Amino acid sequence: MSGSRITALGHYQPARVLTNEDLAGMVDTSDAWITSRVGIRTRHIAGSDEPVDELAAHAAAKALAAAGRTPDEIDLVLVATSTAIDRSPNTAARVAARLGMPGPAVMDINVVCAGFTHALATADHAVRAGGAHRVLVVGADKMSDVTDWTDRTTCVLVGDGAGAAVVEAAAPGTESGVGPVLWGSVPEMGNAVRIEGTPPRFAQEGQSVYRWATTRLPEFARRACEKAGLTPADLAAVVLHQANLRIVEPLARRIGAVNAVVARDVVDSGNTSAASIPLAFSKVVEQGAVSAGDPVLLFGFGGNLSYAGQVVRCP
Repeated sequence: MSGSRITALGHYQPARVLTNEDLAGMVDTSDAWITSRVGIRTRHIAGSDEPVDELAAHAAAKALAAAGRTPDEIDLVLVATSTAIDRSPNTAARVAARLGMPGPAVMDINVVCAGFTHALATADHAVRAGGAHRVLVVGADKMSDVTDWTDRTTCVLVGDGAGAAVVEAAAPGTESGVGPVLWGSVPEMGNAVRIEGTPPRFAQEGQSVYRWATTRLPEFARRACEKAGLTPADLAAVVLHQANLRIVEPLARRIGAVNAVVARDVVDSGNTSAASIPLAFSKVVEQGAVSAGDPVLLFGFGGNLSYAGQVVRCP
């Protein structure tokens, strides 16, 4: 079985920027309150005429261009999202249609904030099993559609966006660029993060999520490194789900990645759910903070209290 590798990344965010000062005019909050509790300063918000599949398609097109691939060369499209309004056609099918793909397999994956790393593992497994040769993996969410903009505990957190990766079979005899996944969930705590109801609304038990993430996840992240045959000290970068700066920073420290660049895109983008890891990873690469071949830990966590992580080699 051939392993897989990420050959290119791309990301997209809507033009509208919502600042903390803007939010202070909408709900009882302030820039000082928001930055001290979650570390977020700005977030991008999509318009009513920008559905989640459009965000996904923009990021996907950039990833394809960076990889030097045309849409007809992709045989599987995986989109991680939890904010698609329609059930069918699914988001992956709509992305494929927007990009003019002739007939790939199309699947949505809903694991909320851990969606992209689950989708990346699924792409790697499909390549290894011979079910696909080139896969487009997208994380995209329009959290503004499921947010109660009168609730200051949640509306200050969220943003919209998308990130994408092109995953291809590694050449025979070469090292795989996508390491083994470490994944799981805590079903009995699944209600700690929710998007439910009619209309659906995002809600969470913030303190429960914070305690779980900062105490349990470091061990899981270290195990993901072990599965890749590395130690945390070997990592060039750590890209965690961008939930909250007060979670990202202590979690990165407790993992023990002492030499790694730590992605902090949450400051500028907010919590974009399934988009947060590919969005932040794409920016880290674009900014030249890591080099081709560097080991990078990707680790998603959140909704369902699901988690998934793997070490990848930087494209």
